[in-house]
Amino acid sequence: MVPRYTRPAMAAIWAPENRYRIWFEIEALAAEAMAQLGTIPAEAARAIREKGGAKLATINAADVERIDEIERETRHDVIAFLTWLAESVGPDSRFVHLGLTSSDVLDTCFSVQLTQAADLLLADIDAVLAALKARAFEHKHTVTIGRSHGIHAEPTSFGLKLAGHYAEFARNRVRLQQARAEVAVAAVSGAVGTFAHVDPRVEAYVAEKLGLAVEPVSTQVIPRDRHAAYFCTLGVIASGIERLATEVRHLQRSEVREAEEFFHPGQKGSSAMPHKRNPVLSENLTGLARTVRAAVVPALENVVLWHERDISHSSVERAIAPDSTVTLDFALARLAGMMDKLTIYPDRMATNLESLGGVVHSGEVLLALAKAGILREDAYRIVQRNAMETWTKLGTPEGCSFRANLEADPEVAGRVPPEALDAAMDPALHLRHLDTVYTRVFGEPGPQA
Repeated sequence: MVPRYTRPAMAAIWAPENRYRIWFEIEALAAEAMAQLGTIPAEAARAIREKGGAKLATINAADVERIDEIERETRHDVIAFLTWLAESVGPDSRFVHLGLTSSDVLDTCFSVQLTQAADLLLADIDAVLAALKARAFEHKHTVTIGRSHGIHAEPTSFGLKLAGHYAEFARNRVRLQQARAEVAVAAVSGAVGTFAHVDPRVEAYVAEKLGLAVEPVSTQVIPRDRHAAYFCTLGVIASGIERLATEVRHLQRSEVREAEEFFHPGQKGSSAMPHKRNPVLSENLTGLARTVRAAVVPALENVVLWHERDISHSSVERAIAPDSTVTLDFALARLAGMMDKLTIYPDRMATNLESLGGVVHSGEVLLALAKAGILREDAYRIVQRNAMETWTKLGTPEGCSFRANLEADPEVAGRVPPEALDAAMDPALHLRHLDTVYTRVFGEPGPQA
């Protein structure tokens, strides 16, 4: 985790103090369940809860260092923790971890941490959705040029652009909820998952108290297809971030200048060129998205373990879990702020829209000619010829607008009424169904023109 891209709440989830608190909670709950079943004395379960709970409530850096010190000798993280815990619990510590295996604690804890992380990420997505909806409503009727292959295509609405991104993040929210549910499982089944030394009712009790489901067949570890789906979902969300960031980067280019990131007072764009206003936030988001997606392939490879278990997945998860969730948390927060403060230039959009002499209305003109009785193939030939004439002579003394070229064309003159061309070349024509689209996306039509 890089401190520059780390927010405190997400970092706390992966801090050793949180991990050890969860480990203890699993052990204490297991002891309580065993006491209810008569496997261990009830007094022992109470002592574990009270003495161990008091110690974990005040766990600090010195305690973490003591556990690390023990692990340097035992070469086993869970045993090191249990040894440290026994120093506080005393003789009743012999009932801690009774019949359990390390993976019961490690995997169930990991499930808790991933659900905690997912809850923060869901809140982050809500902030992105709120920012996108507000700006989409603000610019519902802001006409701009739509582009395909990076080339001017037909008029659209800037709000509609943002509505598309909103819809994507709404889908991503559903995906993350599903991924959270899939990974929210507990495994307390003992060595190789047979429950030979621990009653299945213990697992059910621990899972219920932690808000988890039980893993039907744990094989000693929770199957990693669940985790693969989780990290793949994070990768999809990251791609949605990059798609929007890339749009902003293109719109901020000097020759486009239709929108740009908010430039703070005192902000500097270049050490050598004082005029620079660079899309640093969206460029940063592009890089962060790559980092999150980098966890996808390792997570998929973790699915394949030897027989009932091995630990080839463990070292991978120690890296990708905190790194990908911390990075995505930061990226979503940055994206929400960027979109909330995005500077938008409707006048520049209007200028760019007409910068090709009106050829962007060729599609509607094609329909107007067909409606006037011209065969579609002939209409396409006529429109393309005049559009190319306009395009190739833009900025030259011989240049003329698309409309003027059409009116001078003998195959158009007298056959297509001027009012039909007026209607075909009205950008508002492309916004007439926005209420329908907005209702589909937001559940309401949004502001009226």
